[in-house]
Amino acid sequence: MSCDYTRTALHGYLDGELDASRSAEFERHVEGCRECAKVLEIEESLRSALQRSSLCESAPPALRKKIRAELDAATATPFTERISVWRWVALAASILLVAAVSWYVWPGSAPLTTNPAAPPFTASELIDAHIRSLQPGHLTDVASTDQHTVKPWFDGKLDFAPPVKDFADDGFPLVGGRLDVLGGRNVAVLVYARRKHFVNVFVLPTKEPDTPIHPPGLRQGYQWLHWRHQGMEYCAVSDVSVADLHELAQLIYQ
Repeated sequence: MSCDYTRTALHGYLDGELDASRSAEFERHVEGCRECAKVLEIEESLRSALQRSSLCESAPPALRKKIRAELDAATATPFTERISVWRWVALAASILLVAAVSWYVWPGSAPLTTNPAAPPFTASELIDAHIRSLQPGHLTDVASTDQHTVKPWFDGKLDFAPPVKDFADDGFPLVGGRLDVLGGRNVAVLVYARRKHFVNVFVLPTKEPDTPIHPPGLRQGYQWLHWRHQGMEYCAVSDVSVADLHELAQLIYQ
C-alpha cells in the first residue's frame, strides 16, 4: 500500500467510510509509516479542535422532521413524474443562469436595452474604443488643455454640444477631445490625464432621467463608471484606480 494511496484513503478512514478489511489494511500501514502516522495525528487533532470550537450547529428537530417529510414525499412520487419534475427544475435553473449572466455582463456582448439604467452600448465596444484610443495618434482629434478650445471644436461635428471642463486644479487636466462611435452612434470623447494614465469620458445625449454614478465595471484590466446627468449620458473608462475614476466622475457630475 503506497503512501500516495494512503493519503487518498486517510479521510475515508477518518470518516468511517472504509470497509473493515480496508480499515485494517490502513491501520497496519500506518504502524510502519511515520509520515502517514504524522498526517493522521494532525488530521485527528484538527478534527477534535473543530469539534471543541462549537463551529457546527445541529439542525433543530423541527427542521429535521420537515426535511424527512419532504424527502419521503419526493421518493413516494412515481419515477416518471420525478423525471418530469427534475426536467422542469433543470430548465428553470438554466433560465436563471442565463438571466444572471446577461445581467452581470453589461460587461458582455449586447446592450441591455430592457434595463433603463444601462447604456446604449456594450462593455466590449467601450473597452475596444478605449484601447484603440491608446494607439499612437488616436487619443485626440483636438489636443488642448483649454476647455474653450476643445468645446468649440465639436461644433458642427455633432448634433449636440458636450459639456467640457478642465479639472487640472483637482489633478485631472484636460488633454483634448475626439469623435468616436459607440453603439452605432457618434459620440464625443473628453480625454483627461491622471498622473501617467488617460481617462476617456464618452458623452452622448439622452432622454432618459438622471441616474447616480453606477458602481464600476471591470474588464481586461480596465474599469468604467456610467451615469446620466442633465440630458447627457457619460461613461468614463481607464486603468486608473476606482477611487480616481470616481473622483473624476463626481467632478463632472457637479
